[in-house]
Amino acid sequence: MSFLTSVQLFIRFVATIVIAVSFAHAQPALPALPANAVSLEQMRDAIANRTAVVFDIRERDEHAKGVIPGTRVLPMSQIAQRAQELSTQGNMPVMLICNTQNRSQRTVAALERAGYTQVFWVNGGTSEWIRRGWPVVLPPAPAASSARL
Repeated sequence: MSFLTSVQLFIRFVATIVIAVSFAHAQPALPALPANAVSLEQMRDAIANRTAVVFDIRERDEHAKGVIPGTRVLPMSQIAQRAQELSTQGNMPVMLICNTQNRSQRTVAALERAGYTQVFWVNGGTSEWIRRGWPVVLPPAPAASSARL
């Protein structure tokens, strides 16, 4: 076997390994979110650009662990009494976030059945936000529970 043939075989071997490793480490495509869901990145952008109002619907004891800056605190147990806060946001979309997305997903479904539009749940929830190391702040005092953080 000639030197040139050996080099060509070696190059093919290395190329095959590189391709195999690339496919092995490739991330599978993420499934598309439902139409009434947004990603954490979309929510973060909406807060930064003030293009949506985000309500943290976790309960008060959960808020003590920290809330996402720019969100408003509205515990799920108080939504029925404070529903006007959701409908007084003008034409701005409303996003709901809880700890893992389960409560916000169910709450959005109930609000949609009640006629609300432009209401979304946040995929991943606050637990994923914190897992990523993104910032949280202390919650507001109870008297200012819906104040923007």
